[in-house]
Amino acid sequence: MSIRINAGYILTDSVHVGETEFVMGVHSKAPSQFVTWACKNGTDYFWGHYFSDPLLAMKDLLARANQELAFCMKKQENARRGREKPDDPCL
Repeated sequence: MSIRINAGYILTDSVHVGETEFVMGVHSKAPSQFVTWACKNGTDYFWGHYFSDPLLAMKDLLARANQELAFCMKKQENARRGREKPDDPCL
């Protein structure tokens, strides 16, 4: 696996949920050494949350992924009930 870097942060962890990836990165010289981002298409990073504590960053990474998972599960349930298209990216 190749090393991924965004804005000087080395990406150390990632979680994929549907078409969204959530990543965590570390930068040894940044004031906030840890970050989490949402990512689309492997290169479009957005909604950065910055931290000085690695455990808080990991907690945020997992919370963001869990929130997206809950959203996808709700969409899936709505599709089963005929309220949404079954070809939705979360499904």
